[in-house]
Formats: sequence, structure tokens, C-alpha cells
Amino acid sequence: MNFTDIKDFREAHIHQQSNHDNLNEFHDDIMRKTVQLAMKKMEDEQGEIPAPFAFFLMGSAGRSEQSIWSDQDHGIVFDGSESYQHYFLQLGEKIVEGLEIAGYERCDGKVMSSESRWTKSVDEWKEQVVNWLEEESWQSLRHFSTFFDSRVLLGEADLLQELKEETFQYIDNNPKVIPRLVDNVDFIRKGVGVFGQLLPEQSGKMSGQINIKTTTLFPYINSLRLLALCNDFNQAPTMSRFENLKSKYPFLSDYQMLFKNLLAFKFEFTNDVEEYEEVHYIPLKDLSKRHKQELKEFMKKGTELFDRTKHTIEEECSK
Repeated sequence: MNFTDIKDFREAHIHQQSNHDNLNEFHDDIMRKTVQLAMKKMEDEQGEIPAPFAFFLMGSAGRSEQSIWSDQDHGIVFDGSESYQHYFLQLGEKIVEGLEIAGYERCDGKVMSSESRWTKSVDEWKEQVVNWLEEESWQSLRHFSTFFDSRVLLGEADLLQELKEETFQYIDNNPKVIPRLVDNVDFIRKGVGVFGQLLPEQSGKMSGQINIKTTTLFPYINSLRLLALCNDFNQAPTMSRFENLKSKYPFLSDYQMLFKNLLAFKFEFTNDVEEYEEVHYIPLKDLSKRHKQELKEFMKKGTELFDRTKHTIEEECSK
């Protein structure tokens, strides 16, 4: 098997996935096979892997919220000497090349395991995570949020867990960072105008289309990430965060069902797009009157959830 074989398998089967969950399980399978092949190639060329490690996904892949097309967001943490970084960066490059062949575009922001920022030893990773939180700049907190939405696809899950425990310890000792994390995501792009009309893109290739990611998904994703951070909950998928936290916050139950329906809505209207840049956009002309009302309700409730989350955090988490 080579990377092209994996690409052919992906192309032959990806449109057969029947729902959002099946699609994300399929992505995991494709990416896991790609990483395993990259590891074999690396060992054949450079010798055996020098230390235990974890390859982890971030962003929508980390949250198990990928669409039919996805770019790459991933990193590596290894348990060993910092001198091993060179080996793991080379492995990361092979993974990036393999995933690109398989159909996953390189991340424009270079959030990939071929980059030194995203491939480090356990100790270096701990230092970097704390530095991001201490710096409290817009960019450093964005890096941190990207990292926190992570899960291990292959390797030693305990290594990523150790990094997240470092995160929780820092936040427990420095709760004032929580309001800064809230501020970092406290902008919701308006999807509905003052007269109740949906607000599509006004120009460019996506003119007449709604960006469902920025107007609709983000408030749910950001709310549950913040609550997970406040409650030392390490799992990344938004649905897992809902499921774990709703016993403490009963108001989440209604929003959990809305978010599940929102993922199904997105799957229905983006599952036939032909390239990555289209996966977050839905043409208004494709939506019936009922679907437009559904979308408006998703937007309204997402904003409501984020407001309730901010209030909850002000009461509980940032004192």
C-alpha cells in the first residue's frame, strides 16, 4: 500500500458515508492508515522511532467535526530527549505529505506536525502551553485553544493527557486567565440582519452563501471549550463536552440536541461540495423556507448559549 492507494480508497468510499458520525469515523480511518504508512517509511529510511509518542489531531478533526473535505491540523508529543525532535519533525513531514496526497490540504496556518511549534517533547510542550497562557496575547490564546481541541489518533494517549493536566493546574492557580480566553472568542459574526433576513457573503466566489462555521457553529464550540476548561474536562469533541457537563449545567441539554441537529444540517447541505474552501458555505438558494428558519434558530440559540456560558463563567470560574 502507498499514499496513492489510500487516496483512491478515500475517493471511492467517502461519499458513501451516511451521516456526520460515520463520516468522521471514516476520516479517522484514512488518517490513521496514512500515519502508519508514514511511520513505516520513516523507520525504513531513518531507523526505528526513538521514543514513545502520540500523534494528535486538533481543530475540527480533534473535535470529530470534519466535513467531507478537511485541511490538516495535527501535532506530535514525544517522551524523550529534546534531541529526538529532528526525527519526529521528519516523521511529521512524511505525515503531511501523505495526508496531502490522500486529500487533506496543508494548513495555511502551519498547524502541522512538520512544524517545530507543534512537535515537541513532553517537557517542551508543557513549557509552551504555559507560555501561551502567561502571554495572554490574542495569538497565543488562539494557539492554546487550537491545542486544547485535541485528541490522540495514534500512540500514547497518556502523553497528551499529561499536557492537559498541566493546563488545568495552571488555570486552577491562575483563574484570571479565563476572562481572557472568553474575550478571545467573544465575537459572533452576525448571520441574521435587523429585519430577520439571513446575511450571506456579499462579494467574491462565495457571494450569496452563508458561512455556517463562523455564524452558527462557533458559538456552540467556543462555549463548550470554555466550560470544559473550567471543569478540567479533557475530551475534545463538542458532543462529548455536552454529554459530560450537562449534569452540572442542566441548561446544556437543550443546546446539546440543537448542536447535534446542526451537525446533521451541515452534513446535509455540504456533503456534495467539490473542494475544501466550500465546506463551510451553504448557498441560500439551496435552502427552503423551513430550512432558513431552522438555520436562524441555530444562530439565535448559539448566541444565547454563549451569553449563558459567559454568565456562568463569571459566576463560577474566573474568581
